[in-house]
Amino acid sequence: MSDSSASDRPAKEQPSSPPLRVTRDGAVVTLTMNRPASLNSLDRALKEALRDTLADVEGDPACRAVVLAGAGRAFCVGQDLHEHVSLLEEGNPDPLGTVVRHYNPIATRLATFPKPVIAAVRGMAAGAGASLAFLADFRIGGPSTRVLMAFANVGLAADTGASWTLPRLVGHAKALEMLMLAEPVGADEAYRLGLLSRLVDDDEQVLPAAQELAARLAAGPTVAYGAIKRELAVGGAGTLADALDAEARAQAECGVTADHKAATMAFVNKQKPVYEGR
Repeated sequence: MSDSSASDRPAKEQPSSPPLRVTRDGAVVTLTMNRPASLNSLDRALKEALRDTLADVEGDPACRAVVLAGAGRAFCVGQDLHEHVSLLEEGNPDPLGTVVRHYNPIATRLATFPKPVIAAVRGMAAGAGASLAFLADFRIGGPSTRVLMAFANVGLAADTGASWTLPRLVGHAKALEMLMLAEPVGADEAYRLGLLSRLVDDDEQVLPAAQELAARLAAGPTVAYGAIKRELAVGGAGTLADALDAEARAQAECGVTADHKAATMAFVNKQKPVYEGR
């Protein structure tokens, strides 16, 4: 869930505008949250589109990297509170049911996604919007990038995986501060803390830089990248024995790939490897 930083009721989106735009450039799929009038706040349609599209893209062998972006001047300000207010006003007995129905599946999909995910974080990333960015493998920002863990501002705890990702990125003490004080973090500080992987000089270059990195990763050993992500998930939470077991399973998987064989042959022959993602 989240708190939107927009104080006025957002203008209605054009009926013909899909809540999530899906574009492809070679092996890179860009998913653009497409509600710019509301700073890409997450209404039910956008959450369902994200949840379902991520599932589809994960199973698409032609996709080898994903870019997550926001249309307009913001990345995503989190839950659409205008939509949420209606649930509170009607006395819905489970007003936060969206956490289980939408946010948890989206977070799980992103955290376990077997291909590289790059977030193009232009402008504000607040609440669940920031949580989405933290679930990406890389986060590219620009001068206008702001991060706000806004949950406490509307009397809520964290969701969309923030309690898991944030301490891993900035440490327990800083995560507690960001979540309890709910103060915005600017671009330079976000980069210093590790909330951003890279910081470009021009906001107009945020998305191109993210797509350039995605293209580089899409040309790499996709199976190995997925295995590395799983190794780190286990190694960051388990014992040495758990990590060694995860590494053994990962190497067994990668060792029989066409990419491993081709890259090894290329290395011994002093050639540049060409990876097929399999």
